[in-house]
Amino acid sequence: MRTTIGYTIESIGYVIGAQGLISFASQTFFGTEWGWMHKVVDLPSTAYLGVVAVGLALIVGGMKTRKAPEARTATGSGRNSRAA
Repeated sequence: MRTTIGYTIESIGYVIGAQGLISFASQTFFGTEWGWMHKVVDLPSTAYLGVVAVGLALIVGGMKTRKAPEARTATGSGRNSRAA
């Protein structure tokens, strides 16, 4: 389950980051609106760099989530368990 959640968060991060980068580049260099972010919010071009940062944070968070070790359950076996 952790792997699925990690891939989902990472995928959303890629989409958000790409849209932020496209929106920043289109406003800064071409003076037009590309992508779909401008249909949702109207931000200045520098604010789209913040959207890119949010996308990168989601990518990193998703990668850490799916690569984190699974939580172990206490079953009573192992080095620290008591002998009955």
